Amino acid sequence: MTPPAFVFGIVLSTVYGTAFHFWKGGSLNRLFLYVILSWLGFWTGHIVGGALGWSFAATGPINAGMATFGSTVFLFVGEWLSRVEITKK
Repeated sequence: MTPPAFVFGIVLSTVYGTAFHFWKGGSLNRLFLYVILSWLGFWTGHIVGGALGWSFAATGPINAGMATFGSTVFLFVGEWLSRVEITKK
């Protein structure tokens, strides 16, 4: 993977995380959570798509379709898991 492709992937996944934050709202901590989840999901989706041979919406060496799907899954599952509230007895 070329360095410009890597930077493009970081920028694209950061945009996904910040857009999700603007949609869902929350604090600055939530923004960091969403961006990190988006990065993890993006690169996981890219790697899994390459390993399985699934390629759609490829942008140069980045499998943007699967990476976007991975980012979306990580964001929704991570947001759902982060809603857990701890109650003290």
